Amino acid sequence: MEEISISEFKAKCLAILERVRKTRKPVRITRFGKPVAEVVAPSPVKDRAEWIGSMKGQMEIIGDIVSPVIDENDIEALQD
Repeated sequence: MEEISISEFKAKCLAILERVRKTRKPVRITRFGKPVAEVVAPSPVKDRAEWIGSMKGQMEIIGDIVSPVIDENDIEALQD
């Protein structure tokens, strides 16, 4: 991994970030020779359209999913 000093990073920040984005090779930032941070390329952004409908055909509805689970006459709040 390439290492650069914090002062060099400050001077060339935008160019270094662009280089990391293009090459996907991380850069370690050091201060007095000790690591302070690492700049890594971002993880791929998933297209939102990929997950919409991705579970289609993966489940099966059995029974009635609209009607109440219990009889409405058994609900105390409705008896008054």
